[in-house]
Amino acid sequence: MAHPSTQTWHDRARSLSLRTRAFIDGQQVDAASGRVFDSVNPATGALLARVAHCDREDVDRAVASARRAFEDGRWSRMAPAARKKVLLRFADLLRENSDELALIESLDVGKPITDAINVDVSSSARCIQWFAETIDKTYDEVAPTPHDQLALITREPVGVVGAIVPWNFPMLMASWKLGPALATGNSVVLKPSEKSPFSALRIAELALEAGLPEGVLNVLPGFGDTAGKALALHMDVDCIAFTGSTRVGRMMLEYSGQSNMKRVWLECGGKSPNIVMGDVADLDKAATAAAYGIFYNQGEMCSAASRLLVHESVREPLLERIAAIAAQMQPGDPLDPATKLGAIVDDTQLATVMRYIDAGRGEGARVVTGGQRSRQETGGYFVQPTVFDGVTMDMTIGREEIFGPVLSAISFTDVDEAVRIANQTMYGLVSAVWTRDITTAHRVARSLRAGTVYVNCYDADDITVPFGGFKQSGNGRDKSLHALDKYTELKTTWIDLSA
Repeated sequence: MAHPSTQTWHDRARSLSLRTRAFIDGQQVDAASGRVFDSVNPATGALLARVAHCDREDVDRAVASARRAFEDGRWSRMAPAARKKVLLRFADLLRENSDELALIESLDVGKPITDAINVDVSSSARCIQWFAETIDKTYDEVAPTPHDQLALITREPVGVVGAIVPWNFPMLMASWKLGPALATGNSVVLKPSEKSPFSALRIAELALEAGLPEGVLNVLPGFGDTAGKALALHMDVDCIAFTGSTRVGRMMLEYSGQSNMKRVWLECGGKSPNIVMGDVADLDKAATAAAYGIFYNQGEMCSAASRLLVHESVREPLLERIAAIAAQMQPGDPLDPATKLGAIVDDTQLATVMRYIDAGRGEGARVVTGGQRSRQETGGYFVQPTVFDGVTMDMTIGREEIFGPVLSAISFTDVDEAVRIANQTMYGLVSAVWTRDITTAHRVARSLRAGTVYVNCYDADDITVPFGGFKQSGNGRDKSLHALDKYTELKTTWIDLSA
C-alpha cells in the first residue's frame, strides 16, 4: 500500500481539526476559568491551537465524574466479556484512525510521521487490545486453607486513577496507563503534558465511540504545577500513575503523603549505560543499535542509550561507525516519510539540550560529530545528532539526563570497571551489554542495577514484558500482566464452613 507523500501530509495538516477543550463526563468543555494556553508546532514554531487551561476546579469536576462512574458500576461492575468488547473496539478505532492520530502526534511533538504511524499508534492499539484480552483470562485465587475454611483472594479495582503522562510518547504512554487501568474496571482522569495535549483529547472521543461509558475516562489539558498538582493532591483520587522526570516523581510522593496516602506508581528518568565489550561479535550491529538508541525520537526517551561505555580496544572504530550513521540521520521535516530525526518538542527543551552540549565542550569532552542547531530557517527546534568522546562521570553530560540526541562515550578497560561506571548513577531504568561471551553476559546482567538489561541488542520491546526501573527511575511496572498489580487491590474473603 502506497504511503502518503510529504505534500499530502502537509495538506492534511492544514485541514486537521484539533480538539482543544477538556473532556469531562463524556463532554467537551471549556476550562472553568475560561483560560487557554498556546500549543506550538515544534517543526515551525507556529501556533497550532489554543487549549483549555485546566486547574483545580476542573480537576474537581473530572474526579467527581470519575467517582460517580466508578461507584454506580457502569464500568467497574460491567460483565468482563462486555468490558472486553468495548476495549477491543477502542483498539480497532485507534487503528482505523491511524493516519489522523499519527498526524496529531507529529504536529504536536515534532516526531517523524513514519515513526508516529509505525510505532506510536500501532503500539498504542496493540496495548489496548492486549489488556482487553486479559479481562476474561485473569483468574482469582482460592487459598490452601483447612477443609472447613474457605479463603478467597480476589482483585478489585482501586477506584479513581489519576494518570499523568509526558510529551515524548503522548499516546503510547497514555495507553500504557489506560490499558490496564480500564481493563481492571477503574475510572481514569488523564492529564497529558501541556506540551502534547491533542492525542489524549482525540482518543477520549474514540473511547466513548467504542462504548466506554461517560465519566469513565476524563482528560484535562493543563500544566503540571496546576492541574497535575491538584490531581495528585486530590483526596478522592485513589492512585497516581506517573511517567516523567525524577524531580516531579519525587513531588508525586510528597503529594501522596500530604493528601490521602494514595498509591503512587512512577516511571521516571534514566541515564542508561550501553556497554560494548572488546569481544563484541558484530561491531556494525552494535553501532547501529547505539545510534538509534540515542537518536531515535530525537533522544527524547527515558530509556535512551545516552551513555556509551566502550572498551578502549574498539572505541575508535565504533565511534567512527556511529558518526557515519549520525550523518545519515540529520534532522528533517517531520511530515516527510523519509525523515528519521524530527524536531525537539519546544524552545525550552531546545535550550536545555544546547546548554548540555555547551557544558560538554566546556568541561573538556570532544565533539565527534554534531553539536549544533539545524534548520533554523524553518523557525523550528532542531538539533544535530551529537556524539561526545572522552566523557567521564564527573562531567555534567556523563551524569545528568539530557533528553536530546546527545551521546556520551566513556572508555573502560575491564568488565569490573564497566559495571562500576554503569551503576554510578541515581537511575536504573535500562542497560545493555554487547559480548560474545555468555559468561560475561550473565555476569554483567546480574550486576547491573536496572529494570531491563539488553544483551546484544537495545530497545527490544513487546507488550508482554514489564517495563520500569530500579532506584530513582521509579517503581512498579508498565506493560505485561504485572501492570495489573498497579490498578487493583487484593482482598481476602475468609469463610468459616464449620458452623
